[in-house]
Amino acid sequence: MKTATPAAATATQRVYDTIHAAIVEHRLAPGTRLREVELAEGFGVSRTVVRQALHRLGQDQVVELEHNRGARVPQPTREQAAQVFDARRVVECELARRLAGKLSAAQRAELDALVRQEAEAEARGDAPAAIRLSGEFHRALARFAGNPVFVRLLDELLPTTSLLIALYQGGSARTCAAHTHTGLLTALAGAGSGAAGEMRRHLSEIERSLSVGEAVPPTPLRDLFAPYRET
Repeated sequence: MKTATPAAATATQRVYDTIHAAIVEHRLAPGTRLREVELAEGFGVSRTVVRQALHRLGQDQVVELEHNRGARVPQPTREQAAQVFDARRVVECELARRLAGKLSAAQRAELDALVRQEAEAEARGDAPAAIRLSGEFHRALARFAGNPVFVRLLDELLPTTSLLIALYQGGSARTCAAHTHTGLLTALAGAGSGAAGEMRRHLSEIERSLSVGEAVPPTPLRDLFAPYRET
């Protein structure tokens, strides 16, 4: 079997990571068609590298792969929103219950740093960074539980959550904000039931904020990814 060269593998990972981040950070609008030619031109790589990255993103359910039509950014429905938040409450309320009163000093410091960086990003109007840091906060809790299955579940649920917020959270509101994570940190220092309850309140607040957002005009892929072009 022919295997990818180290350079090709690195290029594929770079394309994968960049598209993944662009979806999570709302730089790629839901429904955007991910055309191989445009992506290859934008990144300065071959279409084979782009195809490999899109295939992996499809396997991880970050993009949708359509037979004979290529890939596109998903457009989750309101029904899927209910399913996603139901799953997140089951997983993350249990994570909060397990971690309450048990975070090490290093873990607490990592969460404090994420909340601080998220607040700084919000203050300077850097929405993509704030969204990314918010996801990292929730993912860190999954890592701290010591069960890689929790991490994989969050890796699937967080991108879909971000797309739901892009589609259905009207205006510039962003409910999963640094101040709500500060409340979670306070709850995690106490009893398990309190931490689980605070996580449930936090996730339900995000779900309730979903209404009908304004359509985001698409950015040409070759322009969006030009800063990541391989030289």
